Amino acid sequence: MIEQIFFIIISIILFSIMFFKMIKKNDTSYVAIIAVQAIGIILDFVALLTSFQMNMFIKVMTYVLSVILPIIIILFEGRNINIIQLCKMTIIDIYISSGNLKKAKEMLVKMIKKDDNMYDAHKKLAEIYEKEGGMRKAIDEYVQCIEIDKKDYDSYYKVASLLNEFDKKDEAIEMFRNLLAKKPDYYKASVDLGELLIEREKYKEASNVYLEALKNNPLDYELNYSLGIVYTMLNDFKSAKEYYEKAAEINSLAYNSKYCLAEIALLYKELEKAEQYFMQAIESEELSADSYFELAKIYIIKGEKDIAIKYANIAIDIDSKKIVEKIKKEPLFMTIMTKISIPFNLEEKEGGKELSAKEKKAKQHLEKTSELTTNMGYSQEKSTEDINRIRDDEKTLL
Repeated sequence: MIEQIFFIIISIILFSIMFFKMIKKNDTSYVAIIAVQAIGIILDFVALLTSFQMNMFIKVMTYVLSVILPIIIILFEGRNINIIQLCKMTIIDIYISSGNLKKAKEMLVKMIKKDDNMYDAHKKLAEIYEKEGGMRKAIDEYVQCIEIDKKDYDSYYKVASLLNEFDKKDEAIEMFRNLLAKKPDYYKASVDLGELLIEREKYKEASNVYLEALKNNPLDYELNYSLGIVYTMLNDFKSAKEYYEKAAEINSLAYNSKYCLAEIALLYKELEKAEQYFMQAIESEELSADSYFELAKIYIIKGEKDIAIKYANIAIDIDSKKIVEKIKKEPLFMTIMTKISIPFNLEEKEGGKELSAKEKKAKQHLEKTSELTTNMGYSQEKSTEDINRIRDDEKTLL
């Protein structure tokens, strides 16, 4: 009997605590807990007044519902863990995993209406909107997350990425810059900001972003390769070569770097080095036709026309439409044109991985510069200044 009286007193105290929590937080979620507490207390009162002996299972359940469960909730909340909210988020996750996004959103909106500072609810709602394609609503929710937690760098990144997808390029650039000002080592932000700056042809700014990112990721292929592209577009071929070489060392199967190194070698009249790099680049499906075409040019310059013809025909077999067009525009091929097998029906190569926009632009820039320097002859070495002068002359003519 003493045990029952003690249990009832403890239960009533815990019941009162939970009741006042519900009033204070204005959260009806506590109703279910208070209800099961009340059931436990009533059962124990009935047992006490009637001397009814409850079986062990009912007795244990009474303790669990009236004492253990409320104590667990109080302990969790004492550590700033809202167990009620945790249970709701679990239910929401179940709705999401089952595909019932509508019900999940309804619960999240109700939670946010009661407490607009619920970070987890805003974050989950943003993810749902993003999944549904509601980019503007997703951005708004991620912004709310940032307002609640200023160090939520992932939400900063999400906002910037969604702005970019939403074609708000200037806003995206500004957001990426803000993020990197707060967290300079956020790798993905550096990569994406660099891409946007290259797209806007702000190559000097892009180089600064990549160089800063390299301080934390010196052996990252993407950063070194992107720097090679940036310096290519700045006509700083010496620096471009340095970073393409680093990229090729980091990833020996990165044939794009080797193709660019081959073109730079051509700029400086280093035919043997250019040949070595093009021979490696032929392993790349997207670069093989162009590599064989460039090898054919090298062997024409060397005076070995039979090999040049062989490589030209291989290039045509791979991508006849593109290569035949390039051959017709290149004066070097006039000497072997009659011996090149040009098909009647020109076919464009289909399928395969395509180069990105920045890769295509850098590749075309290098090829065009190489064509311009061909006119200088191969009897002397050319400096970076010579090459840049030719590029400047070309811009003037245009």
